Amino acid sequence: MNITVRHKLAKRLIEAGGEALSGQQLADEFGISRTAVWKHIKDLEDQGYEIESIKKRGYILKSIPDTLEPTAIQTLLKTKRIGQVMKYIESCPSTQIIAHKLAQEGTADGTVVLTETQTAGRGRLARKWDSAPQKGIWMSIILRPDVVPQKAPQFTLVAAVAVVRAIEEVTGLKPEIKWPNDILINGKKCTGILTELQSDADGIQALIIGIGLNANQEVEDFSPEIQEIASSLKMASGKEVNRQELVRALLFHIEQFTNIYIEQGFAIIKLMWESYSSTIGQPIRARMAKETLVGIAEGITDDGVLQLRTADGKLHGIYSADIEMQN
Repeated sequence: MNITVRHKLAKRLIEAGGEALSGQQLADEFGISRTAVWKHIKDLEDQGYEIESIKKRGYILKSIPDTLEPTAIQTLLKTKRIGQVMKYIESCPSTQIIAHKLAQEGTADGTVVLTETQTAGRGRLARKWDSAPQKGIWMSIILRPDVVPQKAPQFTLVAAVAVVRAIEEVTGLKPEIKWPNDILINGKKCTGILTELQSDADGIQALIIGIGLNANQEVEDFSPEIQEIASSLKMASGKEVNRQELVRALLFHIEQFTNIYIEQGFAIIKLMWESYSSTIGQPIRARMAKETLVGIAEGITDDGVLQLRTADGKLHGIYSADIEMQN
């Protein structure tokens, strides 16, 4: 991350906790003039920061804008790789499209694309994804792991564990994972994860992990056809969620769990994924391209394949399917 004076200034104002910081103090600290400090303060104000200037006392941070603009997120970010480079667009068709282009252009491992709203957001199987403006987290993460392409699907499961951990940490809610890529709260979907691959004969060039997370939506923010099955963190907790804090937690846990997976293998992730699963041990219907199977979900393999035992006692490996819970 390019730690600019603007980032440093934002961090100092946040850390001051409402106490005044003098222009001279900041100028001395950053090795710039008081006029330069004033200009950086104006830049922050243009981004939506509310900063009060008190004569003979200095600058006091009153509020931070509720946006996904990188300055506020990166200021307190605790990752080493993921999110050190960020691309922010107020509105775009899909962060996945932008991330694919950046990956092809050679952007760094860990680059994150963020937007306030998507006009053509999509989930798995090219399904439409509602992306209410400034209500959710719509982002894509570009990873360049040194693994074989067959390992790519497991990153969806790794990301799912990271998302659940981040939601737990920030909100206290207890989400569950519906195989392979949906995060549920009280049985309703609040997050989808879409992992896409760029590869060639030499292996994986880039993994693009897209995350659509419903943070602060109300019921009316969802289209009528999904209001019965969709939820948001605010709807579940009754409290507004700080999206910047949640993005920082998401990126931190995704970095931690992808590191664990790459360095130690899938075993630890598998246990954690199963502990959060709403699918394991339950009767389900798996709709696939050529057939539909009904049975009990028994677990996942070390490759992340869902194990489904049908009434005749046979165990089936489910690689890709729509999963419905059976009563």
